[in-house]
Amino acid sequence: MKNHIPNIITLFNLLSGILSIYSVMNGNIELAAYFIFAAAVFDFFDGLAAKLLNAMSEMGAELDSLADVVSFGVAPGFIMYYMLSVSHGQPGQSAESFSIIPFLAFVIPAFGALRLAKFNVDDEQTISFKGLPIPAMGILVASLPLIRSYLFEDKEFFYMIITNTYFLLTIAIVGSILMVSSFPMFSLKFIGIGFKQNMTKYIFLGLSLVLVIFLQIVSIPFIILLYLFMSLIVYLVDIQD
Repeated sequence: MKNHIPNIITLFNLLSGILSIYSVMNGNIELAAYFIFAAAVFDFFDGLAAKLLNAMSEMGAELDSLADVVSFGVAPGFIMYYMLSVSHGQPGQSAESFSIIPFLAFVIPAFGALRLAKFNVDDEQTISFKGLPIPAMGILVASLPLIRSYLFEDKEFFYMIITNTYFLLTIAIVGSILMVSSFPMFSLKFIGIGFKQNMTKYIFLGLSLVLVIFLQIVSIPFIILLYLFMSLIVYLVDIQD
């Protein structure tokens, strides 16, 4: 029975992604975002459970990828589609006109699936990653409607940025390219609990906590940027060594 526990948790990840898509279809984009965060929690615990129970399997790894492409690829794609549909700044936008721009959001699940396929056949991505992990991209997109809601009352400069068509397109396209790139990124998998062998991870988590305390939900894009920046620093240091 213990061998099925990680897979059951993975299925909750998948279910969260499906419910996120359902929420977008019903116009509840904030609930859709929360379901992606729930999927991220299940995604963390299925791997942890597999290790603790010594129940890791090839089927579990494949199931995890299938769940991830839905929860962190397809579901965020629908969220981005919705946000682009109601964004401001689209050329020639009117209530009656058809725009292809919102459909560009689906580059996220397309490149997300490609990223997972590359990951599954790459034996080098065990203690580090090549390209932005798809859960990070999914969480980034999920944060956007929550940030929009958080900034809605004041409707000042940052609100205008996060609801702008070209800003959202930049997030979708650049994030998708980063997912399939060979840009080296450190993994958050800990090697024991010692500080020296996990120094980068502890620093990242500490700085992320500070950002969350001061910026709350707005901190998420900055945490992703911090992750990219620290990965670049680690890569440059490794090259010099």
